[in-house]
Amino acid sequence: MVQLSNDCFAFGGKLMSVDEALRLIAARVQPIEGQDHLPLAECDNRVLLSPLHAPAPLPLFANSAVDGYALRSADLPQDNERTFPVTARVQAGAQAEPIKPGAAVRIFTGAPMPQGADTVFMQEDVRLEPDGRITAPAGLKPGANMRPAGEDIAEGAVAIPAGRRLRPQHVALAAALGLTHLTVRRRVRVAIFSTGNEVVEPGGPRNSAQLFDSNRFMLGALLRRLNCEVHDLGILRDDRAALATALEKAAGEHDLVLTSGGVSAGEEDHVRAAIESIGSLVLWSLAIKPGRPVAMGVIAGTPFIGLPGNPVASFVTFAYVVRPTILALLGALPEPLIGLPVRAAFSYKKKKGRREYVRASLHYADDGIPEAVKFPREGAGLLSSLADTDGIIELGEDAERVSPGEQVRFLAYPALL
Repeated sequence: MVQLSNDCFAFGGKLMSVDEALRLIAARVQPIEGQDHLPLAECDNRVLLSPLHAPAPLPLFANSAVDGYALRSADLPQDNERTFPVTARVQAGAQAEPIKPGAAVRIFTGAPMPQGADTVFMQEDVRLEPDGRITAPAGLKPGANMRPAGEDIAEGAVAIPAGRRLRPQHVALAAALGLTHLTVRRRVRVAIFSTGNEVVEPGGPRNSAQLFDSNRFMLGALLRRLNCEVHDLGILRDDRAALATALEKAAGEHDLVLTSGGVSAGEEDHVRAAIESIGSLVLWSLAIKPGRPVAMGVIAGTPFIGLPGNPVASFVTFAYVVRPTILALLGALPEPLIGLPVRAAFSYKKKKGRREYVRASLHYADDGIPEAVKFPREGAGLLSSLADTDGIIELGEDAERVSPGEQVRFLAYPALL
């Protein structure tokens, strides 16, 4: 497990901006130790531990990019068309004999280039004569329609850098290079708790003042999409001593401890006091809406993050605090959240100096431009505002209002992971 100093998240300001939080996480959170050597079929969404150097060129051999006829560049017609005998035929997967001077070879896409041949005429650009010969026009450049060996990746070059979170295309690349296994960072072990006397297990008994716990299930699902090893440790009641004991035990067995609720400054928000009794805590009054009360600290060398109890605030701050922390623990390369420019179909006012996220749905307007429609109700506790929308509109710290027709930055929910 990673070991952090108690003051690694120290911050002297009153309100931390989102960008400051991201810089702090990137600078202070160190990768966990441990690795897995996995077959390719199990490597998707894992983080590559060391650079992958190509053990062979890609493609492995020179081959034709089209169906056509291979020739030597020395035989290409210069000013007038020229007729060639077709002396051989090579298909994909077959071995080719060397080409003879002044001859053409019938070749198909992906087939190896005959030794000596370096140019391919597309079949539609030549004329097939009654006697089986072909007539090719002048003007084709040497090397046309041929893929040289190593055109994609040279042998020995870095095919995939260390820290890359592997996607299906990276797995395909490794397979194309003939590899069967990759060494990746082990998965991050995360303990998740919900806190508070006001939440109970879904389906269980509750009194008239209690709610069914939803955050723990949402956060667990988000963590699994980041390929974490998730240990659901249930609900912690508002008892400081019990909270401290449970959190300290979890910190000793996990790489990250994640809670929701109980991190505001109120006298009934007990997580803050519990953490301060067993480790260190910086209460991030994050300059963000929804999600201002976010806590981060260290318990026995293990990072701790406390998210707000309101589900929308918990969801948004997961994307901007927990996700980058997980990536840092994995030693992953930076993966900035990429927003799409869309047109606002709503009016909105906000306070300057904080970043705000507005839940919205997308549709195409009559002119074909994608427009964002704001969810009709406010409130960080409205789960329907997440379930019934497509993503969030990000409004920067300097913005004070949005008017219909303005361009805004839209982040689809899948992009947040």
